[in-house]
This record gives sequence, C-alpha cells and structure tokens, in this order.
Amino acid sequence: MYVLDSSAFIHDFHTTEQTATIPLVREELEDESAYRYDAMEGSGMHIHIPNDDTTEKVERAARESGDLEVLSNTDVRLVAASFELDATLVTDDYAMQNVAEKLNVAVEVIAREGIDEQRQWLYQCQGCGREFDEEKDRCPICGSELARKNPS
Repeated sequence: MYVLDSSAFIHDFHTTEQTATIPLVREELEDESAYRYDAMEGSGMHIHIPNDDTTEKVERAARESGDLEVLSNTDVRLVAASFELDATLVTDDYAMQNVAEKLNVAVEVIAREGIDEQRQWLYQCQGCGREFDEEKDRCPICGSELARKNPS
C-alpha cells in the first residue's frame, strides 16, 4: 500500500497498488490535483486518520532528528499514517523522508531524488557560534537565536 502526499497528486503519481492518504492533504490541493484526489477517493483510495499516539511518536522522532520545525501538521500525520498502515510513503519532502527513515517507514519519491542518508541536525547560535545537538529557544550562553545547521 502507498500513502500519498500532496506531491503525488500534483505530479499525477500512478500505481496499481492500493493507495491511502489523509483528509488534510485534500486541503492543500487546488485545480487538477484536487480533482485527482477526488477521483482516487471515489475509486477506492483509503482515507486514514492516524491515532494520537502514533502522531506523538512521529513528533518525537522529528524532534530528535531536528526536522519538527519544518514539518507541517499534515506532514506529521502522513508519516504517522504510513507507520500505522505499514505502507510506503510517497513524497518528495526531504524532512518527511528523514523522519520516515528514522521510523523504518519505506519511502518512494516522485519528482526529485530521495535522501541519501538520515541526518541528525545541529543548531548553531547566531551570536556566539556555539553548536548544540538539540533545539532550544535561545542560546544558553549568550541568549541569541539558534538556527538549524546541516551536520555535514
């Protein structure tokens, strides 16, 4: 089974496998991609609402990887739906791919290359330049804002 992100409808993803998505995806779509969603729902696409426990698990994994700040509520729930349904997540979103990999959820990309490796983001102080492994509101040393930094 495939769980479809908005990009699957935007790029007209086709498969003979069973498909699923969440209601929040429909709200992100316009024009032809919205019609694709409606047509697929009408032809048997499963609409899944992940439970709160799974959603919290995905949020914890995203917080640990440093991706939570860039994931929308829709993104988190799509990863949760893929996890619950033991399905392949279809997305081009790198942060979603990173969290999915952390949770051992299979991913298939559509229009871009997928991620090569899972990342644990670092946070760097914009004032003093110190780096931290976990996200904080402000630098505990100088009080400046922190920015997410690629660890490589």
